[in-house]
Amino acid sequence: MASINKRYYSLVVKEKEKEADIYIYGDIVLWEWFDSDVSSYTLAKEIEGLPEDIEKINVFINSYGGEVAEGLAIYNNLRRHKAKVKTYCDGFACSIASVVFMAGDERIMSNVSLLMIHNAWLLTAGDPNQLRKDADDLETINAASMQAYLNHTNITEEELKKMLDAETWISAADALEMGFATSVVNAAMGKAANQSLKKRMVEMILEQQEARAQTPKSDLKASVNIDADKVASKLCDLLEEKYKLEPEPEPDPAPDPEPEPEPENKLPNLLAALFR
Repeated sequence: MASINKRYYSLVVKEKEKEADIYIYGDIVLWEWFDSDVSSYTLAKEIEGLPEDIEKINVFINSYGGEVAEGLAIYNNLRRHKAKVKTYCDGFACSIASVVFMAGDERIMSNVSLLMIHNAWLLTAGDPNQLRKDADDLETINAASMQAYLNHTNITEEELKKMLDAETWISAADALEMGFATSVVNAAMGKAANQSLKKRMVEMILEQQEARAQTPKSDLKASVNIDADKVASKLCDLLEEKYKLEPEPEPDPAPDPEPEPEPENKLPNLLAALFR
């Protein structure tokens, strides 16, 4: 394991796992006055120096935000990298830090963490013309941050504008529902509720079919019309029916009949069973 930056903002390379961990536990700024500060330039140079075989970048965030331009550059730098990016909200991801959070291919929140989104701010001075221009400029700046949210969430632009106007704190559960997060981790138990669970169930079925039938998964997908909601619902019904608790029967003096042998391989018929 090699450490590239030993400050509290840090990037750590785990060479054996082909991963890099980035900790943004401070402000996102142009000029780094404190050890916890991070600028887009520092992060970009460190990401550029990562080994070529890095496959995953984990970004852990606990930040009140900072400068919009710096946060947008960090977002784009992470999105552009060929490695899979997983962002984690460890405490607060506020303001432009919430935009950095949106850079993750997977966006994971603890159930004791929060996002906060709001409109961009600007300190200004000048005559009425200057103030009107600054207000128009802020609308344009807001549009860039809004697009980062809209790229990943399932809410409308009008709904997002209302949330930004209201300076909205977003719980982990609400973030998952609206698409800001892709999963929520129970900090106490380490269990996750993943938004893509139903999709993963279908993928697991196809992987089993592929392994046993030697049929490429792409061909299976093309030949089988799978409704993820129907699969999940039917599978839950089958499991509930199979494992429901019933009172134990009274002992029967008669000998039990010979059990019927189980089929050697039920997996080839699993999809058919789910949709019968």
